[in-house]
Amino acid sequence: MRISFLGHASFLITTEGKKILTDPFNEEVGYPLYEDEVDYVTVSHGHWDHAATDLLKGEFTAITTSGKHDFGNLVFTGIKSYHDTKKGALRGENLIFIIEAEGIRIAHLGDLGHLLAADDIKKMGKIDLLLIPVGGTFTINANEAITIVNELKPRIVIPMHYDTPHLTFDLAPVEDFTQHYEVVVKKPELDINLDNLDKVNKIILLDYLS
Repeated sequence: MRISFLGHASFLITTEGKKILTDPFNEEVGYPLYEDEVDYVTVSHGHWDHAATDLLKGEFTAITTSGKHDFGNLVFTGIKSYHDTKKGALRGENLIFIIEAEGIRIAHLGDLGHLLAADDIKKMGKIDLLLIPVGGTFTINANEAITIVNELKPRIVIPMHYDTPHLTFDLAPVEDFTQHYEVVVKKPELDINLDNLDKVNKIILLDYLS
């Protein structure tokens, strides 16, 4: 399985010949748009910087609802959460997606805006790879992200949704999160399988594709 970071909250996950794209953004976000075809797209919520499925090429399956979506060797589970601390009153609902492939469980938190309740953690279960927002303002901030990492205890953490030179609006820098960890490894992409999960450093900072 290969994980590539497109910027903001958008990742390309390539597994067993299939391509999964998370939270596609439009040109207003500032990153280059993804131009190739994909097989599956997850959308955490309907905001323009996370739901630009209309710009994608080819035929694909869009997954935009909670519950289990079973495609055989690939399973998506959407878990309802909120984009703010007021149960969606400010910015609406958000979907956490658990993606299961190759025996690996990936959690993409979307624009999570609050700490997780015990019931949320129970629903999510064991997480191998956590894709977590850290930039604050519209999502949890770095300190809240650290709390969630400590609660979920994933094997690998990849931060997302933070400030970069490409981004056209202000978020906190990723260093607000990474400075709390002794070892942070930067990679262009991440290749993982069940055999090397425990051999990869816990905090991975991926280059965004440009």
